Amino acid sequence: MTRRTGPETIRRAAWPARLLTLAVLPALLPALFLSVLAVPGARAAESAPTVSLSKKEAGKGGEITVSGKGWRGEALLMLLICGQATPERGVIGGTNSCANGAGRAVTTDEKGAFSKRLPVAEPPEPCPCVVHVATVTGEQASADAAFTVAGHPTAELPRRTGGGKLAVLAATRLEGDSSLLTWFGAPPARRLVFTVGNLGPAPVEDPVFEVGTAHGVYAPQWEERQWRGTVAPGARARIALPVELSAGAHGDYQISLRYGKKVLAEQPWGVGRPWGVTLFWVLLCLVVPAAVFRIGMAVVDRIRPRTGGAHRTGGAHRTAGARPGPAVSKGLPRRTTPVARTARSAAAADADATTAVLPWFTPDSAPSENRPRPTTKGQA
Repeated sequence: MTRRTGPETIRRAAWPARLLTLAVLPALLPALFLSVLAVPGARAAESAPTVSLSKKEAGKGGEITVSGKGWRGEALLMLLICGQATPERGVIGGTNSCANGAGRAVTTDEKGAFSKRLPVAEPPEPCPCVVHVATVTGEQASADAAFTVAGHPTAELPRRTGGGKLAVLAATRLEGDSSLLTWFGAPPARRLVFTVGNLGPAPVEDPVFEVGTAHGVYAPQWEERQWRGTVAPGARARIALPVELSAGAHGDYQISLRYGKKVLAEQPWGVGRPWGVTLFWVLLCLVVPAAVFRIGMAVVDRIRPRTGGAHRTGGAHRTAGARPGPAVSKGLPRRTTPVARTARSAAAADADATTAVLPWFTPDSAPSENRPRPTTKGQA
């Protein structure tokens, strides 16, 4: 006779297994509960190292004790006092904002704890300040603790950019031409044109760039240039910033573009010599001496002495005995006299002059007629 298995038979067979499970479960619950709590705690300790200070404020030259827990075992750490930083935002300017000369190094123990004395020094940036602890080798980890350096200047933190990150996507170029005034020494001017893209998760509003100009071996001189606009995440924008050199500048220049602490691009610029200035000085050196010479000659001609008889004219100043000649007018042709008439007139004038000058000679009283005639020998 065959025995059939029904629901009643299955329930009777499951009772021993249920009783065994109920007996073992209370013993397993504490171990399961501890394992669930221990794993998150260990992970939290590994991912969130902590830093504590013996003092929250101290002056330059003092000393504080820095302690930490939850670090990686036997890890080399660096301890620094940094300015322009908070535990929430971290060290904004990087290690350039820290007093690196007064920093200390420490190695954690097997459990990831440490304790080290740190001298107080003034950072190069104003407070708010922090004690910055970071790993030197291996997996990167850092933690900050708020600290106040007594007597150190305090300033507001720079405006948060919102997580945006700008990068130059295309080569930069200089647009614009020189005018005629630049040829005579006016300041050369161009526009620095480039395309940027926002690689961050947040938009960048009204970014402030820095444009630097360098000549030769000298360091660039930076000037701030703000661009009005917004670059959305993943978007790009074409930006043009004005660039201007000093008056009379010429030669090879290097134009640099910087955003934040990072140099984004560099562009060479060759500026021609202002030959108009050279031409002006050459003409000045020629015209001024010529003008001085003309003025000097005019002064000499005016103050030099004049001769008395050479420039006198008129009948009142003529010498006695001189015959008046025909008057000659300026600009009119001179009248000519026939040669024969001129000779006769001259002879008649000489005869009249002789008669007038020697009145004592008369025909009756000539010396040859009053003298006795010579006689010949033998005459009586």
